[in-house]
Amino acid sequence: MDLDEVADELYAVLPDEFVAVRGQRQDDARAAGNRTLAREIGALPKPTAAAWVCNLLVREQRAEIEGLVELGDLLRQAQESLAGDQLRALDRQRSQLLTALTRQATALAREHGMRVGSTVETQVADTLRAAMADPAAGEALLSGRLTAAMSYSGLGTTGTRPALRLVRPRPEQREAPATRGGTAGTRRRSAGEAQRAAEEGARRREEARRREEEARRAAEERRRRELEEARAAAEEATALAAEAVAAAEEERHRVDDLDARRADLQARVEELADELARTEEEAARTAEELQRAERHRRTAERRATEAAAARDRVLAALRALEEG
Repeated sequence: MDLDEVADELYAVLPDEFVAVRGQRQDDARAAGNRTLAREIGALPKPTAAAWVCNLLVREQRAEIEGLVELGDLLRQAQESLAGDQLRALDRQRSQLLTALTRQATALAREHGMRVGSTVETQVADTLRAAMADPAAGEALLSGRLTAAMSYSGLGTTGTRPALRLVRPRPEQREAPATRGGTAGTRRRSAGEAQRAAEEGARRREEARRREEEARRAAEERRRRELEEARAAAEEATALAAEAVAAAEEERHRVDDLDARRADLQARVEELADELARTEEEAARTAEELQRAERHRRTAERRATEAAAARDRVLAALRALEEG
C-alpha cells in the first residue's frame, strides 16, 4: 500500500464515506508500522461534492476529458487567427460541449447514488471550463483527485498562478558598417570588390526575406491545419457528448418504464393475494358444509335402512296372516 493507491481509492468513494475510509487506511498503515504514510493519508482533504463529481467523470469518461483538455490547447492556438464571427461560432460549439459534459457528469453522479443540485452543477461546469481554458487546470482535472471546484476568470484559474508567455521581438538584421581605410599602410578596396560586396549584401537580404516569407506561410498553413483539427475535434466531441446525453435519457426512460411495470405487477400481486385469501376462506366454509352434509347423509342412510327393515317385517307378518 502506498499513498497513490490510497488516494485513488479515497477520491473514488462517495464523499459521505471519505472520512471513514480514510481513517481505516490510516489504521492499516499504522498496523503495518508505516507512521509516515499514516500521517500523509490523514492529510488528504475530503473533496467537495462538485470535485467528487468531476473526479467521477474523469474515471468514467477519461478519453472525453483528455479530448476536452487537448481541444482547449488547440482552441487557444486557433483563436489568434480567427475572425469575430468565427470566434463566436467556436464559442457556441465550446459552450455546447461543456453543457453536454456537465449533464453527463450529473447523470453519472445520479447513477452512483448522489443527487446533484443546481449549485454543484454550476461548479462542475466552471471546473470543466477552467480545464479547457488553463493547461494547469486541465492537468489538475485529469489527476482525478480534485478536492474543490475550479473557476477561470480570464486571468488564470482560481488558486493557481496563470502562466505568462513572453513574446520576444524578432531581432532586426543589421549591416555591419564598412570599415573605411585612410590610414597609412591600409589597403583600399577596389571598385570591383565594393560592387561584389554590395551584391552579396543584397543577395543575403533577399535570401533572408525569402526565408521569412516561407516561415510566415508555413506558420499560416500550420495554424490553418490546427484550426481545422480543432473544429473537427469540437464537432466530434459535441456529437459524442450529445450521444451520451441521448443514451442517458433513453436509460432514464427505460428505468421509468420498468418502475411503472414493477408497480403494476406489485398491484396485481396484491390483488391476487386478496383473491387467494378470499378463496381459502370460501374453501374452509365449503369443507365445513361438506362435513355437515356427510353427517346428514349417514343419518339418512341409517334411517332408510331401518325403514326398509321395518317394512320387511310388516310384509312378512302380512303374508303370515294371509296364509293362516
